[in-house]
Amino acid sequence: MIEEAAKSLYELQLKDKLPAGDAICREALIEFLKELRFAMFNNYFCGDWNLENVQESLQKSYESIQESLGDAFAKYQPKVDAFYGKLDELHRKLMLDVEALFEGDPAATDYEEIVSTYPGFTAIFCYRVAHEFYLMGMKRLARIVSEYAHSRTGIDINPGATIGESFFIDHGTGIVIGETAEIGNHCKLYQGVTLGAISLRNGRKLSGKKRHPTLKDNVVIYSGASIFGGETVLGNNVVVGSNVEIKESIPDNTVVRGNPGAQK
Repeated sequence: MIEEAAKSLYELQLKDKLPAGDAICREALIEFLKELRFAMFNNYFCGDWNLENVQESLQKSYESIQESLGDAFAKYQPKVDAFYGKLDELHRKLMLDVEALFEGDPAATDYEEIVSTYPGFTAIFCYRVAHEFYLMGMKRLARIVSEYAHSRTGIDINPGATIGESFFIDHGTGIVIGETAEIGNHCKLYQGVTLGAISLRNGRKLSGKKRHPTLKDNVVIYSGASIFGGETVLGNNVVVGSNVEIKESIPDNTVVRGNPGAQK
């Protein structure tokens, strides 16, 4: 029975075979993320931190991404090396995110707690790494990184989204940010927020087009709110209350209340 089932499946796979992509080892790529995070925030993770610790972790992360790409590494090496050349700018952005989380959450004890334990920061860290991969054309690596963060935190950020500085995710579970979403500086999202596309037939034809909303600077969106559509823009300083659904643009300095309990 097993032999017959295997033969049937094999024949179906031959019939439906798609062009093969590069074989990527997911486990090695996840190890790369862990080592990179340790290297970039070594002073928070390691009591006896020093330059050697940072260099050793970076070397391990490089070896892990090399392992993850296997035979395809030679093709991607220039892009991988370019990524490592951007770590200082990546670190700068992530520290602004850490500061935003600390200043916005009175329950936070210190930066170390945020970097070590906050799921919102884990999701943001993975997004910023994945976004660089996405921009470099390494989209499968980017997607694996983003889905790892999704599985760890319940926060789903497509690596193609554009997110500004000092981004604050509070609690975070259930947040969805689509591929063409644009988020400005100093924005804050609570759990269950969706920045999504309006569902249409023949959706595949919309690939590459703006489908998700734009948030300008200093936007706050409370839990359970859903913002849809590529032409939808939330202006500067907009506040959206809990469980609101929005499909049209909102001007600057507006508070959109979904219920009497929504507060700025």
